[in-house]
Amino acid sequence: MAAPKKGRNASAQSKPWRSLALILIAIAALTGGMFASGHTTPRLGIDLAGGTSITLRAEAEPGQESAINKTNMDTAVEIMERRVNGLGVSEAEVQTQGDRNIIVNIPRGTDSKEARDQVGTTAKLYFRPVVATELAGGTAPTPSPSASGSASGDAGEKATSSASPSGTPSATATQQGRAVTEALKADPTPSKSADSSASPSASGTPTGDQPSGKLEAQYAALDCTKESVRAKAGDGAKPTESTVACGQNSSGEWQKYILGPAEVDGTDVDEAQAVFNTQTGAGWTVTMKFTGKGSDKFAAITGKLAKNQPPQNQFAIVLDGQVISDPRVSEALTGGSAEISGNFTQQSAQSLANMLSYGALPLTFSEDSVTTVSPALGGEQLKAGLIAGAIGLALVIIYLLVYYRGLSFIAILSLLVSAALTYTIMSLLGPTIGFALNLPAVCGAIVAIGITADSFIVYFERVRDEIREGRSLRPAVERAWPRARRTILVSDFVSFLAAAVLFIVTVGKVQGFAFTLGLTTLLDVVVVFLFTKPLLTLMARTEFFANGHRWSGLDPKRLGAQPPLRRTRRPAAPIETKEA
Repeated sequence: MAAPKKGRNASAQSKPWRSLALILIAIAALTGGMFASGHTTPRLGIDLAGGTSITLRAEAEPGQESAINKTNMDTAVEIMERRVNGLGVSEAEVQTQGDRNIIVNIPRGTDSKEARDQVGTTAKLYFRPVVATELAGGTAPTPSPSASGSASGDAGEKATSSASPSGTPSATATQQGRAVTEALKADPTPSKSADSSASPSASGTPTGDQPSGKLEAQYAALDCTKESVRAKAGDGAKPTESTVACGQNSSGEWQKYILGPAEVDGTDVDEAQAVFNTQTGAGWTVTMKFTGKGSDKFAAITGKLAKNQPPQNQFAIVLDGQVISDPRVSEALTGGSAEISGNFTQQSAQSLANMLSYGALPLTFSEDSVTTVSPALGGEQLKAGLIAGAIGLALVIIYLLVYYRGLSFIAILSLLVSAALTYTIMSLLGPTIGFALNLPAVCGAIVAIGITADSFIVYFERVRDEIREGRSLRPAVERAWPRARRTILVSDFVSFLAAAVLFIVTVGKVQGFAFTLGLTTLLDVVVVFLFTKPLLTLMARTEFFANGHRWSGLDPKRLGAQPPLRRTRRPAAPIETKEA
């Protein structure tokens, strides 16, 4: 049984180049991916690159402390991300901190005052009637099929309607005392383009009123394909006034709208949630429940809109001035509940439900702190961190050169491999998961230098112990590995466990330290197993190391090696005979 095991070990020992080739291929692939993605440097955090960090604290209305929960906070983060992205800030970070804080990090080059105004206010959700709409390019949208509906007094009978879907296609209402399903169809390409002869009034009633000349001019000049224009569309318009807005349909095309005064606002929505409807086969839908007053308002506006022709029979759901849905009404929707259905995925249905719910959340946010880091200060901190890392690395290298001599060559190459892996992975993590290298993360990388060097030292000392016992280098390298491997794995496991716990229980920038420490600990295991050990196996075959050169770091005389002890036989006692 021992012979096959010995053969496998000999085969593994004779081909260390396989492990070296594997890790070199991995480095080449990561480097290629880094250059291909265009992100050749790690993404820097606010404290190193400069910018503004805003801490917002959630405050609930009296008696509604339960409103501060994970779901509502995540919804608030999603809304704030939409706001800062509307400012053209593509690299802004919005994340929760603890139970009731939200951190907004805005890089330099952005108007911090405008950003603070955007993220610090409560989201505004309104239901506005559509007066006119067309594609942002100025072309008339493709006409959509008309919707039809019917209702019966018998329980269980349903009204049906059909139309081609928009981004948020249709809606249905449930009446008290009977199960009656009404249908709304949202239309990405409404049947009429906007023009100055729009017949409905701003409220959606067919009174023949027309948009004002000023509003028509704003509408004509509105280019919804530009992000900066979309962010400011309808600025300053009060809920009681008509306005212009932009929205995106399911085809990804931008539309512009003239919208009437708000008839229903977000506080009239009591609840909204994404539901998978298996009874009608509609798939993912969004259900809404209104408050008592909201139910009356919604019934009134849908009753008015149902009398109009497209697109004046649509109502727009507007969040922060942007149309997120524009369902079409065929009949008055009473009963206090409605359902929006169409080409939803689970994610898009959940997103719309969150946005509808946010208008009814009893949450406000106040600024807890605002920190602005100038580019000069960020550059100084980055420079200081790099200097500290260089000093630490230099001290480790000097120690290795003095104490381990030739073995330091293996250790330095291993450190360089570890540094290359760390740098490329951090550069790729920026665009993929939003990882930003901040000052605590730099500290974690500096600490990792010592952890990595410690693994080399453990292995080198095990090899030296074997040589002190009188073994030659090649057997010593292989016999020392199992014991050194166990020690390295246990040590790295403890370091990784500490980093994981620190990452879970902390928030903010401290997580950067924990993340970097955990990442570099894992890379330490990879480097020791796939590079350091195979490289030392190859070096043991060279004359410089195998003969124990005085500068190799493995000189048996300097290590105090003793010749192997051998048992001596005692002389046999003479056998006495009778003749003797």
